[in-house]
Amino acid sequence: MGVSTSRPDKGIALVTVDFPPVNALPVHGWYELADAVRAAGRDPEVRCVVLAAAGRGFNAGVDIKEMQRDTGHSALIGANRGCYEAFAAVYECEVPVVAAVHGFCLGGGIGLVGNADAIVASEDAVFGLPELDRGALGAATHLARLVPQHLMRALYYTSRTATAAELHAHGSVWKVVPRTELSAAALELAAEIAKKDATLIRLAKAAINGIDPVDVRRSYRFEQGFTFEANLSGVADRVRDTFGKAQGGTV
Repeated sequence: MGVSTSRPDKGIALVTVDFPPVNALPVHGWYELADAVRAAGRDPEVRCVVLAAAGRGFNAGVDIKEMQRDTGHSALIGANRGCYEAFAAVYECEVPVVAAVHGFCLGGGIGLVGNADAIVASEDAVFGLPELDRGALGAATHLARLVPQHLMRALYYTSRTATAAELHAHGSVWKVVPRTELSAAALELAAEIAKKDATLIRLAKAAINGIDPVDVRRSYRFEQGFTFEANLSGVADRVRDTFGKAQGGTV
């Protein structure tokens, strides 16, 4: 359980997240993920990183129960900072990052894949931000990198999800495959990228980030300010306390 790194093929680092039962990451999990992605990107032998997850789904966001157990704001601050670091680690990774997404990709999962360089998804994958149902805000910055502006707003306000096929139609998902073929498809794309010159692929990543029209770190940090405001006002606790009562506490 936790975050592990393996080398499935030459030039590829596979970072796998495993926090049962639904990959809702505790505060320390976000930092572990950030450290693993940054370390993989710094390795001169690595030319592409694949970000994947074990279990039922790719990512269910932050551990809401960890926040509910906290009588102060330390868990909220920790989650805010941890997510910020993990999202930034994916975006700033020195080599391209391919996200291999299965099942649910929610909340913080959108922050991860929205900052990835490419996404391969299984047919059962769904993407969304249930933040308004969880007493939180954030990651609209990253959802806007996956779907057009008005669709992003509708998905955000309603907490609905989009399928892998729908994101493929918008061009943000590279390939949609049966779940049993997800790992192979993600590694196939990573292997194609890893064939490029090691120095040139790193220059390409830096160049593409440099022409991005939106500063994703600053944009997401701006959103986080409203998350904290919602907590200080008490509305976040009121909404968050309903979490799990209707759904049984799982995704």
